[in-house]
Formats: sequence, structure tokens, C-alpha cells
Amino acid sequence: MQSRIKVTIVDDHSVVRSGLVKILSDEPDMEIVAEANGYTELRKSLTETVPNIILLDISMPGKNGLEILKELKDNNPDIKVLVLSMHPEDRFSVRSIKAGASGYLTKESAPEELVDAIRQVHANGKFITLSLAERLMNSFEKDSNKLPHEKLSDREFQILCLIASGSKIKEIAEKLFLSPATIATYRARVMEKMQLRSNVDLTNYAIRNNLIE
Repeated sequence: MQSRIKVTIVDDHSVVRSGLVKILSDEPDMEIVAEANGYTELRKSLTETVPNIILLDISMPGKNGLEILKELKDNNPDIKVLVLSMHPEDRFSVRSIKAGASGYLTKESAPEELVDAIRQVHANGKFITLSLAERLMNSFEKDSNKLPHEKLSDREFQILCLIASGSKIKEIAEKLFLSPATIATYRARVMEKMQLRSNVDLTNYAIRNNLIE
């Protein structure tokens, strides 16, 4: 009998984790071996059980999904990571794949698509939609052809989205477990790189480029 696909779910919302467990528990070839609400619980779970695939959220307190992803690929390169995010594909998909993810799905995807993606990643190593493949190809163009936000680091891009969504520096600092001074420094870098002058300019840019709801 073929062994089941071992899956670990990483999401800071318990309701989301419960929903994923319900979906995947009905699949005879899959087994949920661990749940984690973030980086600390994930690292602890990996000392006990190593999964085949990790379902990873992007937006979490402390270390975000992209940071966790990069560390996972450095320390556990054999584990495949499928990013499952609330953000539309055009916001984080290319960054996720470049950071080492084996695929990217939105949380609005049908349960059948998630199940198929897990099986495909386990069997073939990748789950890339046609639209994501096109985005990846476009992303390899020269930097001069990239939009300003595409030149930001992952952390800078995260700060951009949070500020544009209306979060204050203190609120962002608490969410990311960083100091307000550090957030202010990131904000200054974003403004300089994107040649913007104010939060209003930043918000207007984010809206024009579909970076926030």
C-alpha cells in the first residue's frame, strides 16, 4: 500500500486550520501530521514529525510566510511548501515561487483544487497555474522594466501593503514583533525606492496596482 502524503498546516487562524483539516481528512491518501499557528509552533512540530508538504499562509504575526519559507528551504530543503494565501495571485505568487515555494493557491480556491495541488506537488514537485507561469516569465525581465514595488524586498513589500491598508507604524510593529523605529526605517526605504513622499501617495499607488483590497 502506498504511503499517505504527510501534511502540516501553518496558519494563525484556527478556523482556517480546522477547515483545511476537514477537507484533507476525507482524502484517503493524505494525513495531517501537525498544525501550527506560526513559526515557533512549526519549528517545534518539525522536531517531532517531518511532513512531505507544508501548507503555509503568508500573512502571520512575527515571521511572515515568505521569511518562514526561505528558512525552511535552507534548513529542510526536502520539504515541499504550498503557499495558501488570502492574497490574490498577483500580489505574492511570484515572490513565493522565487523564495522556494512549490505552488501558490488562494484560500478562495475550491477544495478540489487544493487537493489536486497537493497531489501534484507531491508527485511532480510543482503546481504552477498558467497565469502564474506567465507572471514568472515576465518577472525575469530586466529590473528597468519592473514596477517600483517589484524592486522592494519581501519585508519592504509587506510594510508597503500594511501602511497602504491603513495600519499605523505602532500597529505594524506590534503585528510583526519589531520596534516602531525599525518599521519607520523600512517605511523610509520604501518611500525612497519608490520615490513617494507620503502615505497618501503610497496608498494611491497600492490601489492603482491592486496591492490592497
